[in-house]
Amino acid sequence: MGWFRKALVVGATSAMLSAPMLGYQNFMEVKPSPQQVAWQDLEFGVIVHFSTNTFLDREWGDGTASPSVFNPTQFDPDQWMQAIKASGAKYIVLVAKHHDGFCLWPSEQTDYSVKASPWKDGKGDVVGDVARSARKYGLKFGVYLSPWDRHDPRYNNPEAYDKYYLSELEELAQHYGDLVEFWLDGAGSAGHVYNFSKILETLRTYQPNTIVFADTALFEYGDARWVGTESGRVDYENWNVIDRHGYLRWRPIEADTPLRELHWFWHPHDEASLKSLEDLTAIYEHTVGRGAQLMLGLAPDTRGLLPDSDVARLKEFGAAIQRLQTGNLALQHLPASPEAAAALDGNADTFWSAPVGSHHSMLEVDLGKPTSIDRVTTMEWLNDGQHVEKYSIEVWMGNGWKSVASGQAIGHEKMDRFPPVTASRIRLNILSSSQEAHIREFQVYSVVPTK
Repeated sequence: MGWFRKALVVGATSAMLSAPMLGYQNFMEVKPSPQQVAWQDLEFGVIVHFSTNTFLDREWGDGTASPSVFNPTQFDPDQWMQAIKASGAKYIVLVAKHHDGFCLWPSEQTDYSVKASPWKDGKGDVVGDVARSARKYGLKFGVYLSPWDRHDPRYNNPEAYDKYYLSELEELAQHYGDLVEFWLDGAGSAGHVYNFSKILETLRTYQPNTIVFADTALFEYGDARWVGTESGRVDYENWNVIDRHGYLRWRPIEADTPLRELHWFWHPHDEASLKSLEDLTAIYEHTVGRGAQLMLGLAPDTRGLLPDSDVARLKEFGAAIQRLQTGNLALQHLPASPEAAAALDGNADTFWSAPVGSHHSMLEVDLGKPTSIDRVTTMEWLNDGQHVEKYSIEVWMGNGWKSVASGQAIGHEKMDRFPPVTASRIRLNILSSSQEAHIREFQVYSVVPTK
C-alpha cells in the first residue's frame, strides 16, 4: 500500500508522551465522543482493495488504465461478507477510489468509472452492491476516497480539483447510507495541498457520526489515527489522547496490515504471501490486545471473489479469536461485592468504579480453587477518559502477592500474557490513576492454544 510512507510519521512518537509532559490536567480531561466509544467497541474491521489494479497485476495505478479492463466475471459481495463475518470483523471500508482515479460507483463527476467499463454493460455500482451486502450480513460500512488522483486533469488546478473531489464525496456521503468510517491518507499528492477542513466540513454535513481516520501529520482534528507502520502492531504504550503541536484530542489508534504480506491488491501466483494463522493471531494480540483497532486488508481477485485460500484463512482467524475469548475463569468467581462483580460478569456495558477521588485501587478475584492462569484481559471504561497510568497483575502465592505482568496503560483493552502460574486469587492493582479508575472487564484465562 505504501500510503503513508510519504507522509510525516508522528503517531508513534506523540503517542509515547506521558501525561505530565503534555500538561497533566489537560491531558486527562480529554474524553471521547459517543461515536468514538462505539467505534472502538467494534475493534476489528477490514479494508477492501478492488479496482483496475486487480486486473493489471499492480499495486499503484498511474491513471492511464482503460476502464475496459475492469470486468469481474463472478462479482459476489455476499461471498466477501460471509468470509469477513467468519473472521470476526465488525465492519468493512471499501476503497471507492484509489490513487489511479477510477471510481467504483457511477459518479456523475467523471466518465472514469464503472459506467465506462464492460461490467454489467456500464450499469453496475460496486459501492452500492457492497454497502447493501455489508448491511445484509450485519456489518457496518465505510469508504476510502483517495485525495490523490493520477487520472483527472483537474488535479493540477487545486481549486477545480477540490470542487471535483468534494462533489465525489457528496455523492458517497448522500447515497450509500450511514458511513461508519471515512478513511484518509497522505500518499502521493505531488505538491497538492488539500483543503482538509473543507473535506471534513462537507462530510459532516451529511455524515455527522462518521469516524474520520488519518495520520496525525495530515491534520489535527481527525477522530482516529494511524499506528505508524503497516505491520498491524502497536509497539508502544497506547494512550488515546494525542498531542499535535499542543493540540490535544482523543484519537484512538487504527493499525492496518494486509492479509497478504506487502500486497493490498490481488496478484496472480501470490499464495506464498498469505499471512499464517500464527502471524494473524499475534497481530490481533498486538492491536486489539493493546487497545487499538485492527484494520485488515482484503483483496478480491479478477473474478470479483476473495480467493479460496483467503476465505479459509479468515475462517481460521475468526475461530482463533473466538478461542481467545472463550473460557473466562472470572465468570466463576466466588461471591464479590456488586460493584466488583460488574467487572467480572463478561458484560462490557457494566463496570466497576474505584472509590471517588482515589488514585490507587485494587480489584480482586477469588477463583475458589487453585487454577493455572497465563493471560488476563482488562478493559477500561473510557467514556470519562483514560485514567489508569500504571498497573500490576498480581497473584496470591500463599504468603504474599506476586506481580506477573504490569504496564502503564490499559485503555480500551489490554491483553497481558505471562508464564503459567497456579493461584486461586488474582487482582488488578492500579498503582496510579489520574482519578478514580473505571474497569469494564477483568477477565482471567488459562492456557489457550492458537489452533
